[in-house]
Amino acid sequence: MDDEDLLTAATALRQGTTRLARRLRIERPEPAQTALEMGILAHLNRRGPTTPGALAAAERVQPQSLTRKLASLERQLLAVRQPDDRDRRRSLLAITEAGRQALTRDMRRRDAWLARAMALRLTRAEQELLRIAGELMDRLADTDTDVAGASTGTGAGEPEVHDPGA
Repeated sequence: MDDEDLLTAATALRQGTTRLARRLRIERPEPAQTALEMGILAHLNRRGPTTPGALAAAERVQPQSLTRKLASLERQLLAVRQPDDRDRRRSLLAITEAGRQALTRDMRRRDAWLARAMALRLTRAEQELLRIAGELMDRLADTDTDVAGASTGTGAGEPEVHDPGA
């Protein structure tokens, strides 16, 4: 795919994901937690215990902004601080069982809406294509690129190639 085709594909993907994300936010039940708090819980659930600094970097927020949210999650017993076994001077944040349950409740209604929409509007092949696309988008979300758009993998502005066999 040449650069222009890749940019066209990226634009279509961004537009589609933006519209779908907006719709999924509408389908969210009245939240007891903020979107940032749910993002923190999702990160801890997906990645496991992490430092507050690493969490701030992953969520792309200032550590100071995270402090109140972490305190709120801890007060609600949705997250807990625990000592880092490798460096006792640091603490790690971990999701609790109550945090997992809150995350599950938050996702349940949106997942149900999306499954119904997929069943009504898409063929089985399209549904499978979206499942694969979801995995690819998850992988893209974990990709860091510099401001100029060059991949941190090659340093030459070329897209980083993922080789599953490597």
